[in-house]
Amino acid sequence: MAAHCCEHDTPKAKQIQNLPRYRRILWIALVLNAAMFAVELVGGYRSGSLSLLADAIDFAGDAMNYGVSLAVLSAALTWRARAAQLKALSMMAFGLFVLGRAIWAALGGGVPDAATMGVVGALALATNVSVAWMLYAFREGDANMRSVWLCSRNDAIGNIAVMGAALGVLGTGTAWPDLAVAAVMSTLALWGGWQVLRQARGELRASAAAGHAH
Repeated sequence: MAAHCCEHDTPKAKQIQNLPRYRRILWIALVLNAAMFAVELVGGYRSGSLSLLADAIDFAGDAMNYGVSLAVLSAALTWRARAAQLKALSMMAFGLFVLGRAIWAALGGGVPDAATMGVVGALALATNVSVAWMLYAFREGDANMRSVWLCSRNDAIGNIAVMGAALGVLGTGTAWPDLAVAAVMSTLALWGGWQVLRQARGELRASAAAGHAH
């Protein structure tokens, strides 16, 4: 959909949203996240790691988020903000899901394989750091762009935590480090989702006010 003249995008956001480079980066990010979803899903099941499975679900959600971002990249600010709201809610839903799984696993679960956790976690970290680096210049855009940046940043932090959990599992012989990382990842998802949701709501209010002014 074409942007409406009554919507007041900032010059920076308007310039960024039309950059072919940004669109190419989103496509690269989508492919990388879809591939890592498959890798971590297999690795998580084979290792018995909740944090890897949680990260696999996160990769799947991010791939869908990049697809949504591509679909609304040239849309009006209102539609981009609405898309950002949906992505924020999905981030928060992911956080609640992981938190629930961590509580369930704490009641009775086996010890995951630390070696698999470490190798897959390192690969995931390399992927997310690369995507976050490519998206760094676009982190101050609208809520939709901000949500993309936050997802990549949080994922990289989560991958470092997964690798730390692998060392913890190896050192203690228990699943608690893995469960602790799952709890941290859920907190990041909830906080990041809330930030994006708040910004998107502000953009919708600003857009509505600009429409009434015209």
